[in-house]
Amino acid sequence: MAYYDKREHDAAETVRHAAAEHRYSLDGADARPILIVLHQESSTPGRVGQILQAHDVTLDIRRPVMGDALPDTLEEHGGAIVFGGPPSANDTDAHLIREIDWLKVPLAEERPFLGICLGAQMLAKHLGASVASHPRGFAEGGYYPIRPTPEGRMLMPHWPDMAYQWHREGFELPHGAKRLATGDWYPNQAFSYGKTAYGVQFHAELTLAMMHRWTTRGHERLKLPGAQGRRQHFDGRAIYDAPIRRWLEEFLARIFGVRAEG
Repeated sequence: MAYYDKREHDAAETVRHAAAEHRYSLDGADARPILIVLHQESSTPGRVGQILQAHDVTLDIRRPVMGDALPDTLEEHGGAIVFGGPPSANDTDAHLIREIDWLKVPLAEERPFLGICLGAQMLAKHLGASVASHPRGFAEGGYYPIRPTPEGRMLMPHWPDMAYQWHREGFELPHGAKRLATGDWYPNQAFSYGKTAYGVQFHAELTLAMMHRWTTRGHERLKLPGAQGRRQHFDGRAIYDAPIRRWLEEFLARIFGVRAEG
């Protein structure tokens, strides 16, 4: 019993230490816009965009699939976020190959970068890791448990116990990366690389409107092994969304914000 008491005490100390260190704010952050990379004509940055704009952070939205070029440098941007979408990081479309290659820009310049779902898989692939389906064919669609690693706890004090997923591929942890969170079927749920690059498999940016749209237009995905029924998605949101939103705001401040005084 003493072992478990000590483990809980150590975990609480880690959270307290992370909370003390995690004093970042999007207010007064870099005045340059954040580059937003989307993969469909109808896609939006969702709650990520809402949070950034609520803190007066401007967005430069580009869609390479529609012919938008990505900048040769991020000197005029406060960072970049590459979102998810229907493609696979293994697809051979020219714009996807160019986009994966473009990731050398934020990495070389050490500019703040976040990849979400497909964006995280693209980052992993750029760094030499493989992207593939679950060996037993499991897909994740709905709310699933995630668990922060000790490195994740040190970076972020508050992690949600459940996160929204919408994917059927995952990625290996790139060499030199730190795993920040893990899951049951897909063990790499969040990672960092270097000082400024991050990738997350799950969708904290999901709004209620996006959930309606995804589960309607993508209803066939709900039949895949491991995916949850549509009703479970909405029930899960009512239960799990508040801590996800809190985590997202803190995570965005950690990546794109400035250290708060005091």
